[in-house]
Amino acid sequence: MNHILLDLGVDTAIYTKITNQLRAAGCVFAEDEAELLISAARSRSELDDMVTRRVAGLPLEHILGWAEFCGLRIKVDLGVFIPRKRTEFLVQQAIRLAEPFANPIVVDLCCGSGAVGAAITRCLKQAKLYAADIDPAAVRCARRNMADHGQVFEGDLFEPLPVALQGRVHMLVANTPYVPTEAIELMPSEARLHEARVALDGGADGLDIQRRIAAEGHRWLAPGGYLLVETSERQAAETGRIFTQNRLTAQTVRLDELDATVVIGHKPA
Repeated sequence: MNHILLDLGVDTAIYTKITNQLRAAGCVFAEDEAELLISAARSRSELDDMVTRRVAGLPLEHILGWAEFCGLRIKVDLGVFIPRKRTEFLVQQAIRLAEPFANPIVVDLCCGSGAVGAAITRCLKQAKLYAADIDPAAVRCARRNMADHGQVFEGDLFEPLPVALQGRVHMLVANTPYVPTEAIELMPSEARLHEARVALDGGADGLDIQRRIAAEGHRWLAPGGYLLVETSERQAAETGRIFTQNRLTAQTVRLDELDATVVIGHKPA
């Protein structure tokens, strides 16, 4: 980092000051954040502005303009949902299940920035990807992140997708909003104040969007296809019941290390 400090005219004392400012503002990884901000800034004045915004509570990823996800730098504009580390488990499960398909068709619903679809298709080179989100800002990000991976549509769940995909989708992934409406006020301010509510609010019990996807999923999946959703450990049993009510077998997988829970639905061949 020393050459970065010198290029910006930032000495060790200023680096330490920035670190202390970030730590005082509640940034757990203050040292790492300071290095990232310093490396991203093109001038001292820009660095000062970035630190000020971070101390005020703006998410680091929105300041940098990108989030690290599955080894990719995913572009995230202001207000767009920031991909979480736990969602890498959803990607891992999708890749594992899609590998037996020769040329899998993958649909990423509630795609947000496009992180999940981009990460899946980076590993599955023969996959054909379609994605959709209702938030125009998210769609703009997803189109940049998926430029070399697939097509992104703006609209409500399945509505904007090509009708020709019905009955042909091998892998349907959905990181739906699953926070119960009343729990949103309990979320960290970074998410509550700076991410679109439509990307967080899952209705009274957090499962409204999952219900809608499961209700239509059987019609879009190919025989033997899968529907994967991220949910919470507490909600997983109900998500599984929703799947079975809609003619899908259900399995819950969990990775405690990431506090990640995925429910896998399978359409019989």
